Formats: sequence, structure tokens, C-alpha cells
Amino acid sequence: MPFIDSKVSVSISEEQEKELKTRLGQAVSLIGKTESWLMTGFQDNYHLYFKGDNSQPMAFIEVKLYGRENPSAFEAMSAKLCEIFGEVLGIAPDHIYIKYEAVANWGWNGGNL
Repeated sequence: MPFIDSKVSVSISEEQEKELKTRLGQAVSLIGKTESWLMTGFQDNYHLYFKGDNSQPMAFIEVKLYGRENPSAFEAMSAKLCEIFGEVLGIAPDHIYIKYEAVANWGWNGGNL
């Protein structure tokens, strides 16, 4: 039950969004999840500032998942997310923040897991 939400300071074309969705669907295997349960969200042209500046492309990515934290898997996922957002949107790894959150209570389909 992962949810990957991204806020980026650049525009995302429909083609780029589809590529991001596809590549994120593959990347979730690094945290022990599958694309069949993945939900993604994209907010482009988001007003982000890093070190008081907004002249460079940047991203804030949140990864929420049902289950326990796995720091080594998160390490691998961070590298992959930086690669994906760098290749697709041209955002440098040092301008990407990633937040991980393991969630104990997750609702779906009228109930909780």
C-alpha cells in the first residue's frame, strides 16, 4: 500500500508523468511493494525554495507505506528516486528531499488493513 506523492518546481508533461508513474511502479519493489497497490500523485509548478533560492529545479517527495520501516530499503529507494526524477525532469539529486513514513493504520475499501 505505498503512496508516492511528489511536489516539483518544474512543469510535467503528460509523457513525463506516464514515465514517472511507470518507473515508480518498478522502483517500489526496492521497498518490498508492488505496483498493483501503488498510488502516485504529482504536483508540478510547485513553489519550492531551497537554501532561500528557487532558481534551480527541485522536488519534495513523500513515500508513505503500510508496514514497518526498513532503512536499508529506503536508502536504495532514495538513490532510485533521485535517478528517476533526475532523468525524467532534470532535477539534481542535491535538490531533492525525500520523506519516508511507515503507517500502522491504513484504510481501504471501507475498512482498515
